[in-house]
Amino acid sequence: MENIYLAIPLAPLFGAILAGLFGRWLGRTWSHRVTIAGVGIAFLLSLLVFKHHLLDGAAIYNDSVYTWMVADGIRFEIGFLIDNLTVLMMTVVSFVSLMVHIYTIGYMHDDPGYQRFFSYIALFTFSMLMLVMSNNFLQLFFGWEAVGLVSYLLIGFWYQRPSAIFANLKAFLVNRVGDFGFLLGIAAVLMYFNSLDYWDVFAAAPALKDLQVEVIPGQSWSLMTLIGILLFIGAMGKSAQVPLHVWLPDSMEGPTPISALIHAATMVTAGIFMVARMSPLYELSETALSFVMVIGAITAFFMGLLGLVQNDIKRVIAYSTLSQLGYMTVALGASAYAAGIFHLMTHAFFKALLFLGAGSVIIAMHHDQDIRNMGGLRKYMPITWITSLIGSLALIGTPFFAGFFSKDSIIEAVHHSQLPGSGLAYAAVLGGVFVTALYSFRMYFLVFHGTPRMDAHTREHLRESPWVVTLPLVLLAIPSVLAGYLIEPVLFGDYFKDVILVLPEHDVLAAIGEDFHGVLGFVTHAFGGPAVYLAAAGVLTAWYVYLVRPSLADLAAQKAGPLYRLLVNKYYADEFNQRVFAGGTRGIGHVLWHLGDRLLIDGLIVNGSARLVGLVAVVARQLQTGYLYHYAFAMIFGLLALLSWTLFLR
Repeated sequence: MENIYLAIPLAPLFGAILAGLFGRWLGRTWSHRVTIAGVGIAFLLSLLVFKHHLLDGAAIYNDSVYTWMVADGIRFEIGFLIDNLTVLMMTVVSFVSLMVHIYTIGYMHDDPGYQRFFSYIALFTFSMLMLVMSNNFLQLFFGWEAVGLVSYLLIGFWYQRPSAIFANLKAFLVNRVGDFGFLLGIAAVLMYFNSLDYWDVFAAAPALKDLQVEVIPGQSWSLMTLIGILLFIGAMGKSAQVPLHVWLPDSMEGPTPISALIHAATMVTAGIFMVARMSPLYELSETALSFVMVIGAITAFFMGLLGLVQNDIKRVIAYSTLSQLGYMTVALGASAYAAGIFHLMTHAFFKALLFLGAGSVIIAMHHDQDIRNMGGLRKYMPITWITSLIGSLALIGTPFFAGFFSKDSIIEAVHHSQLPGSGLAYAAVLGGVFVTALYSFRMYFLVFHGTPRMDAHTREHLRESPWVVTLPLVLLAIPSVLAGYLIEPVLFGDYFKDVILVLPEHDVLAAIGEDFHGVLGFVTHAFGGPAVYLAAAGVLTAWYVYLVRPSLADLAAQKAGPLYRLLVNKYYADEFNQRVFAGGTRGIGHVLWHLGDRLLIDGLIVNGSARLVGLVAVVARQLQTGYLYHYAFAMIFGLLALLSWTLFLR
């Protein structure tokens, strides 16, 4: 099996290298063939590994591929940890990536960067697979930075557009902030555990549970709290949690296929996966867990509100991703790691479906992305319509759809949590249910129903997308319905046994599992809580406001006044960052340049030393008169001075 484990990430890498370096000679057709073949092989081998571990009962695999270096007894290795968490992530990542690759054939058909794009998305898949398969912090950091690098390349893929360059630079800089904390967390692990291997660190963690460290002299911190928060700061960047969320909506500047890949299965899920993997560390700090939960709650609710005022079809879905990542983060903070990963899985399917469905609409609309210019597309694009409906129903948590099982389990888990901040988190995730349903079906109704609002030329040419676009939609719609039925083994069974650690006092899923009586019972129980009714209220509100009485939307915007402007301006987060952080940094740089560069370096050191040498030269050249008796006098004077020093001063 070792060779199979190695082949899974290397197959997409091989395709990326071929398309990237030799795409000009391979041509467009063979470039997409080699990359799709690489990702397809990774998916098929992931299914084989899935069977090997789940059906055949194979033991957890943890071994190194090779040792990069050894320094002071610390081994820096590349290795794989293959357990049920890894297998789930490998399967989801490779499947969604395969669907995106196939879809890209149709979406990027006329783009001059066709081969380059396929090389990038295959490289993205390789990077994420290396991240989720790692058995040590070194390889985790490699995959972490690799997905960040490729996302930078893909967000700015259309580099001729200034907005794309601004967006990828913004993503790069914001993630550097998070990665600084992440790197400090890894450094703290190395400093106190003297190892980068997961199992070594997890085994030693309980012994250091009560260790206090002084980050600031006189201020002691729990080591586990410090490590947990620092690592989570990295996750806040990658998984776009407040306040490091600002890069994700702007990532829509990249082509739609990469929007689907970033938002569904790769970069933004890296932080969620990392926290779940580090459960043996987080369980030792309730402070870190509460911090994670509160940040997730703020993101889930307040980012969802922004989706209500967006008119770009991709940005509505982007803010939906932010909100759903908040749900996953809340689950992690409540120690319901399995529920967070379960929602990650179901969300990957229906969010990829929604993004690719949006791309299908964009193709039909001749790349007009404003939902106010759409309407009535249902009769022109039946496959896109029905699959988008399935994705929307899954997103809002409609009973019997995949998103219902994962989202409702998170809400129940938070309700059972006794950690500080759980009350706030419960209110936020419940409020998010209504908001999610409202903005999701606002978009759905404005795009597919009502009166067509596009121009006559566009309406005449409306048609369903080609099969390379619609086939991935159909294939993603299937798990968007059925994946939720894995709830029993994943949440209440032994699927994550010996993989995710939850202390008994934090085990909220165990409390929910005591009342679990099958899928039908879980659905029935949901009707006794508020979430289902809040979702239904959101859908009915969207239907009434945007289809029956569309004038109400404009009236509400006028009445809301300052609140509406607050949402349209995204809580002024971008303005704050540009004026305070970016502007402040430029101001500090200007002061340092003026004082340090101009006055100190140029003025004193460089130019000052040159002027000093010039002055010394002016004085020294006065001694060079050319008269012999002047030189004789200087020699006699020097000799007398030397004799005086020798005889009297020594």
